[in-house]
Amino acid sequence: MTDRRKPIRFHGSPLADLRSFPDSARQDVGFQLDQVQLGRDPDDWRPMKTVGKGVREVRVRESDGAFRVIYLARLADAIHVLQCFQKKSQRTAREDIELAQQRYRRLMQEKDHER
Repeated sequence: MTDRRKPIRFHGSPLADLRSFPDSARQDVGFQLDQVQLGRDPDDWRPMKTVGKGVREVRVRESDGAFRVIYLARLADAIHVLQCFQKKSQRTAREDIELAQQRYRRLMQEKDHER
């Protein structure tokens, strides 16, 4: 049987950021990303059109707080994780959105140069 999972590619610091999450949040995020790799929707997500076309945010709530992963899965080559962070307030911090936008633009430029 062939494993049809898309690989995950982290852009910038998200892998290190994810590794800093508490164990329970890290495990939940891992499960949610596994679902995305299999072509399924995560349990709790929302579109992030302000970041870019097809970008989504996985939302994980744990006793330690709220954690987010901003990713793009619409490209054929991989799931691209643009940002991982712990939410500190009701609104997503502008810095987290801007960083995800920068990484999205850089990724789209890379893809344009590959053609």
